[in-house]
Amino acid sequence: MKKWTFALFLTCMLTLSTFGCQLNNHQNVETIRLAEVTHSVFYAPLYVAIEKGYFEEEGINLELTTTWGGDKTMTTLLSGGADIALIGSETTIYVHAQGAADPIINFAQLTQTDGTFLVSRTPIDNFEWDMLKESTFLGQRKGGMPQMVGEFVLKKHHINPQQDLQLIQNIDFANIANSFASGTGDFVQLFEPTASVFEQEGKGYIVASFGTESGSVPYTTFMAKKSYLNEHPELAQKFTNAIYKAQQWVESHSPREIADMVAPQFDDTSIELLETVIERYQSQDSFATDPILDKKEWKNLQLIMDEAGELPFHIDYSELVDPSFAKQAIQ
Repeated sequence: MKKWTFALFLTCMLTLSTFGCQLNNHQNVETIRLAEVTHSVFYAPLYVAIEKGYFEEEGINLELTTTWGGDKTMTTLLSGGADIALIGSETTIYVHAQGAADPIINFAQLTQTDGTFLVSRTPIDNFEWDMLKESTFLGQRKGGMPQMVGEFVLKKHHINPQQDLQLIQNIDFANIANSFASGTGDFVQLFEPTASVFEQEGKGYIVASFGTESGSVPYTTFMAKKSYLNEHPELAQKFTNAIYKAQQWVESHSPREIADMVAPQFDDTSIELLETVIERYQSQDSFATDPILDKKEWKNLQLIMDEAGELPFHIDYSELVDPSFAKQAIQ
């Protein structure tokens, strides 16, 4: 009877101990609400961090929301609907130019090239940029990074976007692909995997990469209010640590392995298509291998904005970029 009582007591103690550990672990988990500008294979390292459990390892419960568009994503961040946003760095400049009392700070970079491709309605064997002259070009939203890069590349090839072609840029981000598929435009600027899907379905043909043409730029970064980073430095560091782990994993694995890892994030996309897209992005070094946004990239960003006539004024790197979290993650 004593043995049975002792065994029961020991079982209860172990159960309570396990429950206590689980409770303590639960108490140590903190939630981060992340708003992403779109859900794209272009952000593969983020989804690797999710699928590999890197956020959980850092004690983070990540709540991911897709907000579909730069303006909507920034509004979500400014209004307190998200703690961190994944969006183009140009948005932080726009907010700063409006005199924000609590500036938005870029603290970790995810992609380092443009992620769009030029898609033609008809196949072109030997594409030349001059072929866009006198055509109808369906570009991205005015003032957004994709459109500014598009204009930068056109000017690089001596094409005046306002004079040498018919430029359409008043269509909502989420509807651009559908507009092209329904007959609008001779050329369109599209993200993956939509560009490759159009090729497979014969709706369009990839003829050039804007990422290859525009060089390194802080195209998509994680950003937060300065007050948030000041109030939650340890949490921001843990978030950056998880991203860096994923970036290193992506850097050391094949397109197929990465495709297999992120597949749960893209239920309607085949593994073969994911592999094609990831291979294309890897070949042009679109995925940043670490989260540091450097001064050269910041300078290139403002050069592109200035060329597009969208730069309010020059803003020093130190005002809107805090690389300390990224540097600590690497160490």
